[in-house]
Amino acid sequence: MAKLSGKTALVTGASRGIGRAAAFALAEAGAKVFVHYSQAADEAEAVVAEIRGKGGEAEKFKADLSEATGPHQLAAEVAKATKKLDIVVANAGISTAATIEETKVEDFDRQFAVNVRAPFFLVQQLLPVLGDGSSIVLVSSLAARTAVGTLSAYAATKGAIDTLVKHFAFALGGRGIRVNAVAPGIVATDMSNFAKTDAGKEFALGIQAIKRVAQPTDISGAIAFLASDDSQWVTGDTIRVDGGSRL
Repeated sequence: MAKLSGKTALVTGASRGIGRAAAFALAEAGAKVFVHYSQAADEAEAVVAEIRGKGGEAEKFKADLSEATGPHQLAAEVAKATKKLDIVVANAGISTAATIEETKVEDFDRQFAVNVRAPFFLVQQLLPVLGDGSSIVLVSSLAARTAVGTLSAYAATKGAIDTLVKHFAFALGGRGIRVNAVAPGIVATDMSNFAKTDAGKEFALGIQAIKRVAQPTDISGAIAFLASDDSQWVTGDTIRVDGGSRL
């Protein structure tokens, strides 16, 4: 499992959900993990403590990625902590369920700020410390390719991620930097609390080939794969990790 030994990874939104699971998966594979959080300081500290308790290395960093300066602040802190970053997992994201008629400008703008603007400028600001041959993993969604609930604004942000992956991969390929995304389906996280209800579970199982609700660890394995040299010839791609949703 120690395929990431000697490597350093940054995971945004790593205090909970998919980000938390990704931080653990990367640490288990041998990477030193920078745990980013926005508000959940105690949860982030718990992630760091658990990684260290198992013999790994981890630090936590706070930044509000909804603010225009958030990615710049986070990148500056990372650059102080390491001379070379090998893995970036831009996982932090938010969603607001609303019909087209009910969608508010401020909710629309905040989703694009966190889900699109933040990863774009985080990658931009990290380029000086990103090592040649490093890996960037963004997080897309099932909602980017099919209508799921009242998530049109959120889905648009994830469609933008699928586009960014291709452009980033082409632009950074000369340095051997690979850029990919994972596209989860319905996962039992705080963002998809409805999946923890009977109705939500029934809906999820109804659109999936695999008949169980996904857990964050179902996604983190794919992230660890994309972060490792096992995927050294994969770039510019969005990998569906959705249990066969809406086939």
